[in-house]
Amino acid sequence: MIPGGPKNPRQLELMMRRLGMSTESVPGVEEVVLRTRQQEYVFRAPEVTILTVQGTRTYQVVGTPEVRPRSAAPASSAGAAAAPAAPAGPPEEDVQLVMEQANVSREEAIEALAATHGAPAEAILRILTQGER
Repeated sequence: MIPGGPKNPRQLELMMRRLGMSTESVPGVEEVVLRTRQQEYVFRAPEVTILTVQGTRTYQVVGTPEVRPRSAAPASSAGAAAAPAAPAGPPEEDVQLVMEQANVSREEAIEALAATHGAPAEAILRILTQGER
């Protein structure tokens, strides 16, 4: 709860809506894996909630992780070695973000990301400022 804020869940929801915030639960999540260079954090059957604040989505994962070294990660098939080289171009999340925020096509978003060396914020600004000229 927010200190000094509403104690009633309905009032809290109304206040959040006025501030441009919303939450939604993600049902049926089986596993969430966070990978660092040296470790993996594996959450089995976690509670996942998406908090949206003025268009920015934040994912909250609640659960107890199993922490293991990256080298202990189970290897799938022989094709797994080729998998990291497969993605070419900017990450899909960045492409989607630029498309949504700048209201442009996929091709324009990819082109802007390439021109800004993969920086989504700069790509969005580049597209929006081109429209003003």
